[in-house]
Amino acid sequence: MAIAAARLYTPDDLLAMPDGDRYELVNGRLVEREMGSEASWVGGNLFGPVFIWNTKAKCGRLLPADASYQCFEEPSRVRRPDLSFVLTERLPAGAVPRGHIRVPPDLAVEVVPPNDLYSEVRVKVEEYLRAGVRLVWIVDRDTRSVEVFRADGRLSLLRDADELSGEDVLPEFRCRVGDLFPPAAGAAEV
Repeated sequence: MAIAAARLYTPDDLLAMPDGDRYELVNGRLVEREMGSEASWVGGNLFGPVFIWNTKAKCGRLLPADASYQCFEEPSRVRRPDLSFVLTERLPAGAVPRGHIRVPPDLAVEVVPPNDLYSEVRVKVEEYLRAGVRLVWIVDRDTRSVEVFRADGRLSLLRDADELSGEDVLPEFRCRVGDLFPPAAGAAEV
């Protein structure tokens, strides 16, 4: 996670920047998001099934990686989960705002990027949970796993053959964890 220049920025500055979607804001400082192609592809593999589920369920707004949330105790903090979901009823007038979203998502997903330390991703998890996110999924390409963090403190680690569930946040959503990743070495691609 690269940190940009020493100048302090506001959430409004971030919205006004032509390349602002490349950054998060932490303590008024720009933090560059470094996704990488494979991590982006993995995020897309999760976005697809959740999109299909939501097309049928019609209960919320599913947002890709450039959606920004300003829902933290610290007003100069803006995060951009790789995928997020907010129940429609929690959004003002049921609509996604033009700027930053001021309510925490019900689901936040982070795909561990190639250059981030896992500890940096865990900091985001704690921030999301403190802000009121009900379910956080950390997708790790290297270990081919998904860690599931819940608002009540329960944690699960899911591997290739396990099923990822939307629990009470995305009722009846399910997908096999292994379907999110490129085929394992030596496995035939479907």
